[in-house]
Amino acid sequence: MQQHYPFTLEPLPYDYGALEPFIDEKTMHIHHDRHLKTYVDNLNAALKDQPEYQSWSLEKLLKSANWLPEELRTPVKNNGGGVYNHEFYFSIMSGARETEPSAELSERLTRDFGGLDGFKSQFKKAALSVFGSGYAWLAVDGDGKLIIKTTANQDTLLTLGLCPIALIDVWEHAYYLKHYNVRADYIDDWFNVLDWNKVSSLFGSCL
Repeated sequence: MQQHYPFTLEPLPYDYGALEPFIDEKTMHIHHDRHLKTYVDNLNAALKDQPEYQSWSLEKLLKSANWLPEELRTPVKNNGGGVYNHEFYFSIMSGARETEPSAELSERLTRDFGGLDGFKSQFKKAALSVFGSGYAWLAVDGDGKLIIKTTANQDTLLTLGLCPIALIDVWEHAYYLKHYNVRADYIDDWFNVLDWNKVSSLFGSCL
């Protein structure tokens, strides 16, 4: 996520079918090759005639979005956020099965949510609460506490002083081909492909 203009479409860190049967191969092709690519292309188009911002990283652009020239603010928030959120989403899933949180993260999940099952219940409730399109996140706040946050559309947590360690995409394009409009089933399946090894590593880097 530290690349700068011109941004490129990063490949998936696993095969398109690696998340089967929980997330289908066709959805992964469309989600990555079409939706994410469109955000990358649109972000590059917005920055094409803005040389003073072409050396900025994606995170710097998003953290500074409110101070960008007016004609750049919305394109960067929408398309830059789309790139950041999708790359994050794809990165914390894998075809590995039955991964578990690290001992330190497990202890924190118990302290802040009553355990892994308590986290899953609260996270699912948050993901279901997103009206329309958006994301549910697991993040670490400035006191080291785990919190669940939701964001609309392609908003990120980067301006909130939070350190994200996991997120689920609840735009319909993330699940409609397999789960139709039943978001709850998609969330249940997503827990099976959430790679706790990667989430635990991110957690460690947030402390």
